[in-house]
Amino acid sequence: MTRKRPDRTARRADERAARKLVRDRERLAGLERGGSAARPIEVGTAAVIEVRTGAMKCPQCGGSYDLGEHRAEHGLRVVAVTCRVCHVSRQIWWRIVPAGPN
Repeated sequence: MTRKRPDRTARRADERAARKLVRDRERLAGLERGGSAARPIEVGTAAVIEVRTGAMKCPQCGGSYDLGEHRAEHGLRVVAVTCRVCHVSRQIWWRIVPAGPN
């Protein structure tokens, strides 16, 4: 006969699975465009960066972002954001690529 797992054991297994899911989602967010300086999101002008960042969703919970600091680094733009729901902070990387001559 199979022995029933204690409630604490089941709860700890669920917590480990939840932590693993968070790590996996963070890893995937880092590999997406904008997740690192190696993979910036390309835009035509700096004017659209904050608008597009505000429209993005948190990969952990799907919540919207509060925009923080917006700075330029080595030809890239970095926007620091914090999720309004789960309060996870991250950086979104952008590269301004001119569309061409007018």
